[in-house]
Amino acid sequence: MDRGRYTCVAGDDEHTVVAMSARELGRRAVVVGDRVSLVGDVSGRDGSLARIVRVHPRRAQLRRTADDEDPVERVVVANAEQLVIVTSVTDPLPRPRLIDRCLVAAFDAGMTPVLCITKADLGDPGSLQASYAPLDVATVVATRDDEAELRDLLQGQMSVLVGHSGVGKSTLVNALVPSAHRATGHVNVVTGRGRHTSTSAVALRLPEGGWVIDTPGIRSFGLAHVDPGDLIKAFADLTAETGDCPRGCTHGSGEPECALDAALDAGRLDAARVDSFRRLLASREPQSGD
Repeated sequence: MDRGRYTCVAGDDEHTVVAMSARELGRRAVVVGDRVSLVGDVSGRDGSLARIVRVHPRRAQLRRTADDEDPVERVVVANAEQLVIVTSVTDPLPRPRLIDRCLVAAFDAGMTPVLCITKADLGDPGSLQASYAPLDVATVVATRDDEAELRDLLQGQMSVLVGHSGVGKSTLVNALVPSAHRATGHVNVVTGRGRHTSTSAVALRLPEGGWVIDTPGIRSFGLAHVDPGDLIKAFADLTAETGDCPRGCTHGSGEPECALDAALDAGRLDAARVDSFRRLLASREPQSGD
C-alpha cells in the first residue's frame, strides 16, 4: 500500500496489478494480507490501474488501538497465520510488557505467536526464553549469520513480524528475502530506542514458500478492543478449571474464590503457567511508561 495505490498479486499466474480502492468501500477498508476482487485493467502493464471492489471475509485479523482508552480499533494485517514478535537481547533492551501485549493480540486474533530473539551475539537470551516457556510459545534465536530455524517456522505460512524500532526486524527481512532491500537503522545511544525505518506494511514472498509481512516499528500496542474475559479461551487447560469461578471472575491475581487458585492448591495446574497467564492479563491494563 502506497499513497492510495495497492499492489496486488492476481490470477493463477500471480502477476502483479496496481489498483485503487472503490470509493464505496470506504477509507481503510483494505489492508495488507486481504484477498480482494478486482475489476478494470488487470493486465499489470505499466501505467495500468485496476479497482478493488470487494474485500473477501478475513480468516484472521491483527488489530490494535492507539492506546488502551481509544475505542477505535485498526486492523494492521489480515489473514496472517503467525505473529512473529521480534525482540533483541540488548541494544535496545527487551520490553516484556510490549511482548506480552503482542501475545494478547495474537491470542485474540487466533494467530500462532512466535517469539524471535535477535542480537544473541551481544547477550544471553536464556532468561528471556525461560520467562515465556510456561506459555508454550515457540521461541527462536536468529543471528546475523543463521536464521535457519526461523525460516523453517515461516515456510508455507503467512507470517507478520512486529517489534519496536531497532530490534533488527528489517535486517531479518532482508536476510529472509534478499530482494526486499528494506531500510535498516540504528539505535540511539542516549535513549536506547531505535529509529523508524519501515513506514508501511509490505508482504514479501519467501523463496522457500509462504509470505512474510514486515510492519513499521511500534512503541505501544493498544488493547482496548480485547475483552480481558476472552483471553483465557486461548488456554484450554486453564479454561477447563474455571467452571466453579463466581460470576464476573476475571481469573486475575487476587480475584476472590477464583477456581484457578483451587486448582493450583490441588496440584492440577502448573503454577508458572498460571502466573504467566495472569501476567498477560495484567498487561491488558493501562500503565504509565508502557
